[in-house]
Amino acid sequence: MARTTPHQHVHMRRTLTDGEPLYRRVASELLGELRTGVVPPGERLPGERHLAEHFGVSRETVRQALELLRREGLVATDRRGSHAALPGVPAEAPAAAGFPLGARQAGRDTVARATIAWEVPPPGHAEHLRLAHGRPTLVHRYWSASPGGREQRTAVTSFSAVALAEVAELARYRDRADGTGAAELRRCYDWMRRAGLSLHHRDTITRINGTPSVRVTRQVHDQHARPLELTELVMDALQDVLVYEFMVPAAV
Repeated sequence: MARTTPHQHVHMRRTLTDGEPLYRRVASELLGELRTGVVPPGERLPGERHLAEHFGVSRETVRQALELLRREGLVATDRRGSHAALPGVPAEAPAAAGFPLGARQAGRDTVARATIAWEVPPPGHAEHLRLAHGRPTLVHRYWSASPGGREQRTAVTSFSAVALAEVAELARYRDRADGTGAAELRRCYDWMRRAGLSLHHRDTITRINGTPSVRVTRQVHDQHARPLELTELVMDALQDVLVYEFMVPAAV
């Protein structure tokens, strides 16, 4: 979910108190974020305190909003807490453009995990993304292994300040990026296109000496040559095949 500034809080309070009850407006705002896939179906929602800070309201208002969404079957609650109960939204981008890099080609029985954190990116990422040294950003990590436990793929993606400024769905992850929760960014490239960005992909594949693995480095720029993200994927070349295409135009 997006990190709201004090100015944004004032604006939100003004719009929320105009007309219908406050809790209904909060429920509507939260439902909008659930529908964009920021919180995927089945993933736990942030706690009441966090949601109260995010929307600039009291925890009681948040409880009323969540109760409204529960009654409508849009949020479910169990011993793990509340989570989105909406059906998944189909990806609109071509399958080969899937994010994270190569994840869609993982085997049927593959064990996979993805997390996201707000942290200083790995060496080399900051320079490419034009980030100041030591400046944190959104960093996505993906890992998969075969049923027998053999590691197949690891991928690290760092996003630029441009991507976070122009793609609202990405920016909303910042407050939830603690490195522990699951991250569902399969629609990442679709979100970028909807923000009016054309995506220029450059994928470089190099062998890793002394191992059966290769490193795939993906650089994504927009139509103005501004960097959007950098992904480094290490994969077992004996077991995996990757297929690429590529320029993806902005959505109209």
